[in-house]
Amino acid sequence: MALYKYSIPSKLIDENGIRVDKRKYNELRPLSCKIGVLPKCDGSAYVEMGGNKVLAGVFGPRKVAPRHIMNPNEAVVRTMYRMATFSVDERKSPAPSRREVELSMVIRTALEPAVFVSYYPKTLIDIFIQVLAADGGTRCASINAASLALADAGIALKDLVTAVAVGKVGGKIVLDLCDLEDKEGDADLPMAMMPQNNEVTLLQFDGNMSKAEFMEAINLGMFGIKQIYKVQQDAIRAKFKDISEGVAESEIEEERELENEREKERARVGKREGEGESDD
Repeated sequence: MALYKYSIPSKLIDENGIRVDKRKYNELRPLSCKIGVLPKCDGSAYVEMGGNKVLAGVFGPRKVAPRHIMNPNEAVVRTMYRMATFSVDERKSPAPSRREVELSMVIRTALEPAVFVSYYPKTLIDIFIQVLAADGGTRCASINAASLALADAGIALKDLVTAVAVGKVGGKIVLDLCDLEDKEGDADLPMAMMPQNNEVTLLQFDGNMSKAEFMEAINLGMFGIKQIYKVQQDAIRAKFKDISEGVAESEIEEERELENEREKERARVGKREGEGESDD
């Protein structure tokens, strides 16, 4: 999906409730997820969420290095979030920024409650996230990608973690902020949760909302998260459907080869019997 460069309009949402990117207040941006995209990782995922393009790779559980961070009772989850130099309009410095260090911690905090860390004592689970293109809400897209990568790595999870940003734009509560709405809107509320039991793992807030608006934003966020969760589940099913179809095809091919061998053996037996009768 192409990134959109918006000029700042006089209104971010018009009188008909249509936003700058032609969505309604409760519509998500186009979303796609795929797992198993990086063969060198134990688990990986690629997510496109609007103009965001995010890759996540997981290594582990594996030996802890450096050893002083080891926890004898549970796994250590370590997260590294980075934005590519070409991911934003103006070239970003390749050196890690304070924001990237902060978001690494935020994403780890959102994901850790879903991991059965006690199953993997004295080990390390590394999560690497690379934002290839940024279009507002990169932390939420990164959480969605990292959650899928953990599942792809076979790490025991209570549930997938699903995230979306809700905000206030032009006095209206809207779902899944784009870059312009994120920068120019009145408020921003990124949230993440485990949808099966509605357990919130991340809730941040910046801006101004009344109590009623805040509750409306939470409910709208949960509505969006359920939709994203379904796409995540479909991505996992799609991988294992491909695997099962591949196994089925290989089994059919093996059966064909066995049948060919049986035919050849029957032909050889028939030939020997024929030669025996002619000798008599």
